[in-house]
Amino acid sequence: MAEPHAVSAPEPAPAALVISAVAVPPLADGTEGFRDFRDCQAMRRGHELETWGDLDRGYTYAEELEHWRGTEYEARRLFVARLGQETVGMCSVTFPLRENTATAGINVLVEPAFRRRGLGRQLLHYAEAVAQENGRTSLDGYFELPAGLVEGCGPLLPAKSGAGGLPAGDPATVFAAAAGYELEQVETSSRLTLPVPQDRLAELEAAASAHAPDYGLVGWADACPEELVESYAVLNARMSADVPTAGLNWEGEIWDTARVRRNEETLACSGVQALVSAARHQSTGELVAYTVMNWRPGVPAAVLQQDTLVSGGHRGHRLGMLIKLNNLRAAQQRWPTARSVLTWNAAENRHMLAINTLLGFRPAGYEGEWQKRLG
Repeated sequence: MAEPHAVSAPEPAPAALVISAVAVPPLADGTEGFRDFRDCQAMRRGHELETWGDLDRGYTYAEELEHWRGTEYEARRLFVARLGQETVGMCSVTFPLRENTATAGINVLVEPAFRRRGLGRQLLHYAEAVAQENGRTSLDGYFELPAGLVEGCGPLLPAKSGAGGLPAGDPATVFAAAAGYELEQVETSSRLTLPVPQDRLAELEAAASAHAPDYGLVGWADACPEELVESYAVLNARMSADVPTAGLNWEGEIWDTARVRRNEETLACSGVQALVSAARHQSTGELVAYTVMNWRPGVPAAVLQQDTLVSGGHRGHRLGMLIKLNNLRAAQQRWPTARSVLTWNAAENRHMLAINTLLGFRPAGYEGEWQKRLG
């Protein structure tokens, strides 16, 4: 008698993508039971290491915890995606609450092993739907590529600002453009090797000081002195309005003493240390320029250069150079383990890029600022 033919079992149906809201642990050490949050942090760390080979740009765990709690100025929602038991990606949506209330920030990340399957599109559609449900009609997002992948790589998709571009064939560029996002602006990230020799700092200071006889320098660590905080709030507001934003649908922020203190509190809770140097106009006593650096004990080799602003009526006196030099000296003394400073500037901000070049910064990457308008 012949053996019966073997019958193959049907292939199981592919698992559907499940996207879930992520709960943020209540305490820095309260991670038990918060698998979603841990998985998202692991994905973000993995992406930084894949792209850059280090965590200089990435959030530390303490920063992640504080960031995703949100503030009274911005709500933040984080989502994780799974196929069955596999964690395959994440997306997030941020909502400004005081200004820019028609905008939302969108971010999508897919694990390398699960790319090219359409999961990124599903995550993007989900995040966009969340934004629309919250009345947002202007979506923005960003990603940064190492300089080696951009310089001399072939055709670039030019930014609408008219300065800079990103590789037209890069998968991230193709993904964003196909989804209807426009490349509004490109920022150059630059890296300065530390320490900068003291004689070089002194040489630059001597050249700049001759142009600023009516100004003095002040500085502080972590918290602004009470007698300066109102003037400092004015500068923060001006920074949000004056920074080059090309065609991005972005309006200036309203800053007061409470907002300055809230920002300082957030940094402290995140384990982030700060140094600020400012220029004060001698005759009025007002602060007219400032620059900020941040350092994290969890990333001891890297300093992040944040805001730098010189008020419009006080430009032309080399104040940008003077405040940066002052902060560099303080940073090298306070954070001796730091081996480099990273900073970002709009490609069209030629003046600030020129200051950075004189200080010794060199291009490290290029970040695209993308925008999609709905309706």
